[in-house]
Amino acid sequence: MMSRGAKRIARSVLGHVGPRYFSTATARGGAASDAAALRSYVKGTASTFFYGPANGSEKAVVTWMRFPVLGSRNASTVALGEKPQDEEKQVQGGSSGGATGGGGGNGNKGIVSYWGVEPAKVTKEDGTEWRWNCFRPWETYKADLTIDLKKHHAPVTFLDKVAYWTVKSLRYPTDLFFQRRYGCRAMMLETVAAVPGMVGGMLLHCKSLRRFEHSGGWIKALLEEAENERMHLMTFMEVSQPRWYERALVFTVQGVFFNAYFLTYLVSPKLAHRIVGYLEEEAIHSYTEFLKELDKGNIENVPAPAIAIDYWRLPKDSTLRDVVMIVRADEAHHRDVNHFASDIHYQGHELKEAPAPIGYH
Repeated sequence: MMSRGAKRIARSVLGHVGPRYFSTATARGGAASDAAALRSYVKGTASTFFYGPANGSEKAVVTWMRFPVLGSRNASTVALGEKPQDEEKQVQGGSSGGATGGGGGNGNKGIVSYWGVEPAKVTKEDGTEWRWNCFRPWETYKADLTIDLKKHHAPVTFLDKVAYWTVKSLRYPTDLFFQRRYGCRAMMLETVAAVPGMVGGMLLHCKSLRRFEHSGGWIKALLEEAENERMHLMTFMEVSQPRWYERALVFTVQGVFFNAYFLTYLVSPKLAHRIVGYLEEEAIHSYTEFLKELDKGNIENVPAPAIAIDYWRLPKDSTLRDVVMIVRADEAHHRDVNHFASDIHYQGHELKEAPAPIGYH
């Protein structure tokens, strides 16, 4: 139970710091008579303010704070009252030409930020608006379909055989689970294939920081591989949607594989890269079977997704078969990179001693 003196002190303190630490800001654009009502809910020593606008179309931002730590900011990082009037109108009416989310499309409301970080307007070569935020025009490329798909690294050493039979043992449950559903199989494959590049790049990044040394470009090369594999997944999601139990399986497999590969890379990078090289060889086989099913008519050869057309610079009339051929070629390039990385370690060198094949795919 607070004494009267304590209550007076608390009331006095709140009277001084309240206007400083609690603020409301209303976007202009409405009439002066559309003033908003402010309701306060005070419970214990923490105060929370709820701002209820009188007009449903009025935009408002409410900043509320508990007693802050010494040295924290004294004002909201979103200052709507300071932004230009034309920008306020754009926020109030919605941004018709703003940047889109990862999948593209317009109609999202503009985002107002105190920090002034605004996305640049990106256009295609023909001047039309670029619709993707997940990648930019300078990240697109035309795939090299002339790569040798039949190249294979024969397992010779003990670690090579461990890597080879580890991958072979993982193929049988995959065949049993997915059977001839190659669309869903491709999605599951890419959720796993995008992990090694990220793990390897992350560990090389930390190693570079610890040792104060360059990586020879391998950090970028491995992260580039991970991003390319993720784009494969984004493409196949436009073709086939996973079922609920397949999504649950992704959670399990990704959690187990990430940690297993992380530990493997710490212990033996040459084994880790060899495993990925053999995984990519299996991916080539899977996509070859996918193409056979398309050619037989067992899988409908639908038009290529829009994201694939822009990412690989494909003709507008491209089909799913064209996409599968390109993805298979990408996997062949990743096969070469990882077997090459493993060979570097086997020869007693570090990756930084050999220039990384950045942009090889």
